[in-house]
Amino acid sequence: MTAAAGLFHTVMGPVAAPAVLLVHGWGGDGREWSPHADALAERHRVIVPDLRGHGRSPVPERDNTPAAMAGDLAVLLTALGTGPVVAVGHSMGGQVVNLLAVHRPDLVRSVVALDPAHGAHGAELDEIPHRLAAYREHGSRAAVPLVAGAFSPTAPPGLRTAHVRTMLGTPGHVVAQAYAGMYTDPGAVGIRPRSEEHLRSRGCPALTVWTSAEAADWERSTLRVPGSRVDHWTGTGHYLHEERPDRTVRLIERWAAD
Repeated sequence: MTAAAGLFHTVMGPVAAPAVLLVHGWGGDGREWSPHADALAERHRVIVPDLRGHGRSPVPERDNTPAAMAGDLAVLLTALGTGPVVAVGHSMGGQVVNLLAVHRPDLVRSVVALDPAHGAHGAELDEIPHRLAAYREHGSRAAVPLVAGAFSPTAPPGLRTAHVRTMLGTPGHVVAQAYAGMYTDPGAVGIRPRSEEHLRSRGCPALTVWTSAEAADWERSTLRVPGSRVDHWTGTGHYLHEERPDRTVRLIERWAAD
C-alpha cells in the first residue's frame, strides 16, 4: 500500500508484536526481503518499504540520499505507530538504518547492519570519484558490473540476474545521487573516519555482519558499544541476506529476542 512519506510499503504480522523494519540497499527494492518477511511475520510486525527513488516509491528529482531516506522512514514509522523497531538494513540500507538510529533514537530499539555502506577506505576509497562520474554520465548501466560481481559462486540461480534487472530499472539520477549521498556529499558518512565519528554517536545496540574479515576487525576494534556485536560470515557475497536467507532470519530472530 502507499504510505505516509510517500513510500510504498507492506506491513505483515500481528499488530501488537515487536516490530522489525527491513530496508533494502542501493538499486534494490523491498522484494528482496520477501522470504525473510514471511518467516519473521510469524512472531513480529514486519515493515518492508521501498526507499525513495527505488521500486514502487515516488522518484524525486533531488535528495535521493541516505539521509533523506532515513527521514522518510522516520515519518513512516511515526505514522504506523509501531514503537521502537529493530531496524535491519543491507548495504546502503545499513547506512540508512544507522542514520535513523542516530537522528531518531526514539524510533529504533536496535540495529542490524548487513555488509553496510560504511567504513570505505584504501582501494575502495580511490575508486569512489571514478564510479560517481560514471554513474552521473551513464546512470544505472554503469552500476551493473559492480552489482554483477557482488555474488559468491554458490549464490542461488537467478539472484544475480534479478539484481542486475532491478538496478537497471532504477533511475540514473537516483543511482548517482544515492552514491554521492553515501560517500561524497557534505555530511556523508560512508568513508571510514566519518563512519567512526557517526557510529560512535549511535546510542542503541547494533549487530553488524561483514563478509570482509578486515572490515569486521576494524569495526570490532574501533566501535566498542555496550551490547553491540560484530560478526564475520565467510563464503558468501555482498547480498548475504539473500544468499543465506535462513541464516539471516535466525540471526534477526535471536537478536530481536535478546
